[in-house]
Amino acid sequence: MGFTDKRDPDATPSARAGFRAWLNHRTGLDDLLRTALDEPIPGGARFAYIFGSGLLFIFISQVITGIFLALYYVPSADHAHTTVAYITKAVTAGSFLRSLHAYGASAMVVVLFLHLSQTYIYGAYKGRRELLWLSGCMLFGLVLAMAFTGYLLPWDQRAYFATAVGTNAVSEVPWIGESMKRLMRGGTEMGTLTISRFFVAHVFFVPALIFALLASHIFLFRKAGAAGPVSEDPYHPKQKAEPFYPRQVLMDLSLTALLIAGLGLLCFFVPMQLGPAANPADAQYVPRPEWYYLPIFQWLKYWHGSAAIVGVLIIPTVVVLAILAIPFLDRSVERRPWKRPIAMGAYAFVVFALVGLGLRSQYLDRHANGVAQQLAKQRAEEDAYARKPFEPELSSASLIAINGTLADPLAAKGKTIFEEHSCNACHGDNGVGTAAAPALIGLSTKLDSAQVAELFKHPTAKMTAGGMPPIDLPPDELKALIAYVESLK
Repeated sequence: MGFTDKRDPDATPSARAGFRAWLNHRTGLDDLLRTALDEPIPGGARFAYIFGSGLLFIFISQVITGIFLALYYVPSADHAHTTVAYITKAVTAGSFLRSLHAYGASAMVVVLFLHLSQTYIYGAYKGRRELLWLSGCMLFGLVLAMAFTGYLLPWDQRAYFATAVGTNAVSEVPWIGESMKRLMRGGTEMGTLTISRFFVAHVFFVPALIFALLASHIFLFRKAGAAGPVSEDPYHPKQKAEPFYPRQVLMDLSLTALLIAGLGLLCFFVPMQLGPAANPADAQYVPRPEWYYLPIFQWLKYWHGSAAIVGVLIIPTVVVLAILAIPFLDRSVERRPWKRPIAMGAYAFVVFALVGLGLRSQYLDRHANGVAQQLAKQRAEEDAYARKPFEPELSSASLIAINGTLADPLAAKGKTIFEEHSCNACHGDNGVGTAAAPALIGLSTKLDSAQVAELFKHPTAKMTAGGMPPIDLPPDELKALIAYVESLK
């Protein structure tokens, strides 16, 4: 009995020629690449069209670096700052990776603004591209939301107080403001629930929306087609089209190479700093947001009391709705900027207003009484913290060892005094330290008993500024307190 030579009817000679041909026959890979790379561009390739591909590259970079950072991060008020400090100071290339992610957020805002500006100036929102414009504007809002939710996660002084200002601004919205603020914070105050919610929004919720909108944006772009140069008819393009590949691909790659080189050099020579851990009790700290939020920050300063509803809700809502409605309001086929004075005037007004508000904020910071000095002090504290080596959190085994040293009755009495005078409120249980005060563990290796006693009786100026009062105790109680502090090894 012989075997019949039965072959797969789909296995054509070309499909059997190699893996690439076999894969193409099963998936249509070549057709997909051809569809993507043969996109017709009316009027030919131009450097003005490079920003979309640049945005896609930055977004992919943000996703990859974010995944690696999330491998180390713990979203809680107790451990968030320590884990970011570990990434920055201990992990190999951790500082570079974190800087790439942080600077990438700014780069994404810049390139997205340039992309929207080019679309607006070229009138590329015309010609049945209304949904394309709306999806692009919503993507811009989501990118700003990503930047806002990610800014808190390091849980240092700058991140904490800037986010406190941002969430307080939300509470100015009438009727629902306080509820929105509590929803964002997970309560009335900022803590672990706040970090947890911002982390979930930054890592899961907002990226999911971006992925969905990005897919819709690309689909709508391919459906409507490239708008072409400003002289082109937005409804019926007449100029000769050129394929996306190879000239436009090479132009897009030039921006990608520029971004790689620029971000790489910036991260290497000017790494993103991490400040001291958040201290909610620090009433002197002057909060400042990232540069792209400075115009909004300055704008909110001008509205107080009952007028806040105008500046916080009404005017921003009108501006946002006007931007979204642009393709519905401007229905003419004219796309040349010099033939659209009203549109260009509105664009110039908005850009100059944003730049002016940002520069005004920086000017006031340099000239306002006491603010410049406080900001300089904060930068100095960040620099000092950045130079310090990584200090790991105290493990449970170390705490057991600390408690074991209290077999000394004098040290045990000192611990009671330590807790009765609420020293642990600032220095933490067992002197492990908190955001409000440093750890006391190991102090005896730096100072002898007489020096510790002198420091308790006459705190330094820095200790006094941090809220440390002079300790006035009877000699026997002071001796017991010093014995307890010296036992913390």
